[in-house]
Amino acid sequence: MQDPVRVALFGECMIELQGDGSGLMRQSFGGDTLNMAIYLARCGRARGIAVSYASALGVDRFSDAMLAAWAAEGIGCELVRRLPDRLPGLYTIQVDARGERQFSYWRENSAARAYFDAVQTPLEAAAAQLQALVVSGISLAILAPAARQRLFETMRRVRSHGGRVVFDNNYRPQLWPGVPPARAAHAEALALADIALLTLDDEQLLHGDATAEAALQRALALECAELVVKRGRAPTLVRNGSEGLHEVPTLGVDPVIDTTAAGDSFAGAYLAARLTGATAPEAVAAGNRLAATVIQHRGAIIPGGAMPATATRAP
Repeated sequence: MQDPVRVALFGECMIELQGDGSGLMRQSFGGDTLNMAIYLARCGRARGIAVSYASALGVDRFSDAMLAAWAAEGIGCELVRRLPDRLPGLYTIQVDARGERQFSYWRENSAARAYFDAVQTPLEAAAAQLQALVVSGISLAILAPAARQRLFETMRRVRSHGGRVVFDNNYRPQLWPGVPPARAAHAEALALADIALLTLDDEQLLHGDATAEAALQRALALECAELVVKRGRAPTLVRNGSEGLHEVPTLGVDPVIDTTAAGDSFAGAYLAARLTGATAPEAVAAGNRLAATVIQHRGAIIPGGAMPATATRAP
């Protein structure tokens, strides 16, 4: 029996309150890398991928419920720190008639921000045993500069032991004290990444490009070995080493109910395929199929029974 492909994702899971248009709010949990972890676990279970989530939580009932929910999805919790003086962050989602989201956050003192407030964290201790480590622009943004440098050092250690580093560029301006530190942190993460998953709108926003084409040309100039550029409804671009640039069509769906976690689900399906031998264009197609399903449901995480059959089958 083959050893599992061990993948860790670092970030923050928050309490999610989703408005239903009537003034009532539905409570669940979410966060970009946590959403990725769930979809990666669902897509990768039959492929021999073992997913763990690295974050910090409190010792409250919401934190207990989060851990139980992650375990129910097959996500390992051994990299989680429990901090008695902290609580999870919280965010709300309001969705307009086109399915586009508006977020409000309460996360300044969340437990995840204090993950590296220890001599050594479980993630740092496990770095040498990981086949992949996934971080996002939000993972970087929630950390103080010194803690962010420790995350970068962990990324280096994963690579030095033969693992791959994956960076998803999720850029949220409100999480940063300004644009220059955000650009510097993203640049450092991209320099360490073996696989870059870029949303073109976020790249354009981060760098202030006048046009999407200018943002695209900068992205294509990156030296990252494997590059994916997501462009909304337009075909997804992927470049892997010397294989050249490929366009993979997205799947048009109507109606679009909620775009929450479209990129996160794409990342989960893409990585499940790539880490188990699929070509980069095949992995993009898998990511686009899952994202097309997710945006036809409300909330970040769709029911397990709604997952496309091809997403959860062994290759």
